[in-house]
Amino acid sequence: MLDDVFFRELTAAESALLTTATLENLNWCGERFSAIDVSTRSEFVHYTILDPYRGDFGWVAEAGNEAIGVVWAQHLPPDDPGYGFLDEDTPEVSLWVREDWRGRGLGRALLRRAQDDARTRQVPRISLSVEADNYAKKLYLAEGFVDVPGREADGVMAWSP
Repeated sequence: MLDDVFFRELTAAESALLTTATLENLNWCGERFSAIDVSTRSEFVHYTILDPYRGDFGWVAEAGNEAIGVVWAQHLPPDDPGYGFLDEDTPEVSLWVREDWRGRGLGRALLRRAQDDARTRQVPRISLSVEADNYAKKLYLAEGFVDVPGREADGVMAWSP
């Protein structure tokens, strides 16, 4: 199914890809936000910046030289937390798969790469936030993510190697 897919590390120069991915993640259930929102609202802007110096990492899936999916993990600071923020030592993961590639195992493959990276980097856990009705929650549960006690209403989940 994924024979034509190439995986490579995400670079800090790919903020345009992260902007697209963030916008589509926010609008998973219909148009709620615009590209201007993603590039101007502080609660979204930080998702478009990969900073390897703070320990951020990620992977891009490509087919035909086009990005069709991306997963990235960010060490966001307490004064600029993401929706799935737990603490400074826990990177928050975001995952996006282009709509026409969903349902083929690409999201799972990307998520597992992030989990493998977390193991290699000896990260104690990774977190994320997912809305209750988002079909991606089934993937996260299947890959070992669990609801964070007290943060269930925010959709915060965590995974430990």
